[in-house]
Amino acid sequence: MTALVQYILSNTQLPKTSVENTIALLNEDCTIPFISRYRKERTGNLDEVQIGEIVKNKEQFEALEKRKRSILKAIEEQGSLTPELRDTIESTQDLTALEDLYLPFKRSRKTKADKARQNGLEPLAKIIMSQNANDIESIGFKYVKGDVHSVDEALEGARHIISEWINERSDIRNHIRYQMERNAMILTKAVKTKKEEEQAQKFRDYFDWEEKLSRIPSHRLLAILRAESEGFIKVKITIDDERALAKIEDRLIRSRNACAEQIGLAIADAYKRLLLPALSNEALQIAKEKADEAAITVFAKNLKQLLLGSPLGEKRVLAIDPGFRTGCKVVCLDAKGSLLYNETIYPHPPKNDSSGAIKKISSLCEAYKIEAIAIGNGTASRETEALIRKIHFKNDIQVFVVSEAGASIYSASKIAREEFPNYDVTVRGSVSIGRRLQDPLAELVKIDAKSIGVGQYQHDVDQVKLKKELDTVVESCVNAVGVNINTASISLLSYVSGIGSKLAENIVNYRNEHGIFKSRSAIKKVPRLGDKAFQQGAAFLRIKGAKNPLDDSAVHPESYNIVEKMAKDLGEEIASLVGNEKVLSAINLNKYCTSTIGLPTLEDIVKELKKPGLDIREQAKVFTFNQNIKTINDLQEGQLLPGIVNNITNFGAFVDVGIKESGLIHISNLSDGFVSDVNAHVNLHQQVIVEVLEVDLPRKRIQLKLHKKN
Repeated sequence: MTALVQYILSNTQLPKTSVENTIALLNEDCTIPFISRYRKERTGNLDEVQIGEIVKNKEQFEALEKRKRSILKAIEEQGSLTPELRDTIESTQDLTALEDLYLPFKRSRKTKADKARQNGLEPLAKIIMSQNANDIESIGFKYVKGDVHSVDEALEGARHIISEWINERSDIRNHIRYQMERNAMILTKAVKTKKEEEQAQKFRDYFDWEEKLSRIPSHRLLAILRAESEGFIKVKITIDDERALAKIEDRLIRSRNACAEQIGLAIADAYKRLLLPALSNEALQIAKEKADEAAITVFAKNLKQLLLGSPLGEKRVLAIDPGFRTGCKVVCLDAKGSLLYNETIYPHPPKNDSSGAIKKISSLCEAYKIEAIAIGNGTASRETEALIRKIHFKNDIQVFVVSEAGASIYSASKIAREEFPNYDVTVRGSVSIGRRLQDPLAELVKIDAKSIGVGQYQHDVDQVKLKKELDTVVESCVNAVGVNINTASISLLSYVSGIGSKLAENIVNYRNEHGIFKSRSAIKKVPRLGDKAFQQGAAFLRIKGAKNPLDDSAVHPESYNIVEKMAKDLGEEIASLVGNEKVLSAINLNKYCTSTIGLPTLEDIVKELKKPGLDIREQAKVFTFNQNIKTINDLQEGQLLPGIVNNITNFGAFVDVGIKESGLIHISNLSDGFVSDVNAHVNLHQQVIVEVLEVDLPRKRIQLKLHKKN
């Protein structure tokens, strides 16, 4: 068993064979979606989350090994690497323990102990630590020479050396870490010169705050750290100093002579100057990392729900980006999302041309055979929705309010400029709103995920970890839904398993030059798309209207021969087999098992044949806010209102009730019983009925209670 496998097994509860085979597949450059879907026999049917855990632990192990090599090289260059130390470093499986081993050899700047050593005081420090001398001052007098001018200076220098030894002892550091882990408190105090500033008021709850560090919720810690970074508060981590010092003394002092007194002074110095600052910072950093992880998990869950939001599908859409003074930007899109027409109307103040706007919308809907209207949920959204609902359309047209989150980011992006080089940002923004209704996933992948705004404190967490996690979520969602290769953008194609941005660009260029792909096998003609990329990505790419119906399914091309054999054995054509649940349910799958294809894959194939290319997402539903609620002043306690969940955090869910301010359903108001996970009770963009509990007009805060889920 390799060290890597051993490391992963020690951190997970996964079977050894599954881990070994998954590592082998990852080393073959297979992606998580491909492995989880098409290599179930090799992984023991591991899902994406479990494979993700293996990937995470594999990366941690590789980072640990890299750090070991760096440390061994640095110590060796100092001439201090012994065989015993090498063995200890190489066997260490914890990064913190590794850094403790390296601490005595880590010299970034000259320390007080270094200066004392230069002055020849290390022998005196050793004598004191032996605790055998009684007249330490007389001994200390022998070291008064050169830059050491008195016995006190000699003893002080010796204590600095002892302090450094104490600081470098792993057992002492681990003891204080234990105290930090169990008992550390986080204390905050307002910066007096800044506490009255307007920007400071949102942090006023933390002007004088105290809480156990191990119990502080992630959102609160991130808020406190943001307040500190903006200069409004000061943060301190504390433990019981007397208890910590007493424990160190118990480990080091075994006499009652003058040496013990010097060691006691060195302990106090080491604790205050070296140990406490470093380990309290370490404890805060660990807490921050846990808070980051919790916040990133929340963001990832929200993003997944958002990306898998209900699509309207291929319908002709009129999209409106509402506004007052600058007007409402209107665009008409065909069923594929192509821009057909754009114009600006001015139904609201200051122009108030509502009659002209109504006529224009009516004529556009008729001229372009519009089937649905998408209205952005930003400024003037409610007023625009009210205007649209006054119009008597000749045909049945559904009206939707669509989230604008991140639309401005897209409209100013390189992608948008390339898509619409001859149009300004306002037109691009309206197109994005309309396309979000048609297919949220296809449109939202064009935006940097963290700009969508469905997380908590996303700008305060580790940005590298955040990007990696969100990219994984996007990749998972894109491959779970599948991609129409003949209509997909470069952005969407780039998230398909095994494709990436360069191959995505090649696919689109090839499509533009040679026309649509008529079969999956034709994908191999794309420049630089080799066998590996085809293996990883082909099954996630759909060919609508293909001659072979399997090309528009999640059945992998490597399994087409199995379906062909099934059809032949049944005396059916593949086309007549597809969708024939009665016949498919009667197939004896054991008959088709081989050394590499087992029941998990065969069951997936039959499931897909029953409903090929089935979209896992629900269909978009029309939603209407209470038309009498236009501002926060219209809210009253006890009101029941329809709303849409627009953000989920660890402490509750935010709900759009049709006004500028979103209301909060605190986690305690999601159910009459105890709630541990907000996501278990509500989903992003879910339609709900809420009860107004409290309206804080000065702070513009709304407290809600979940009444009913739609």
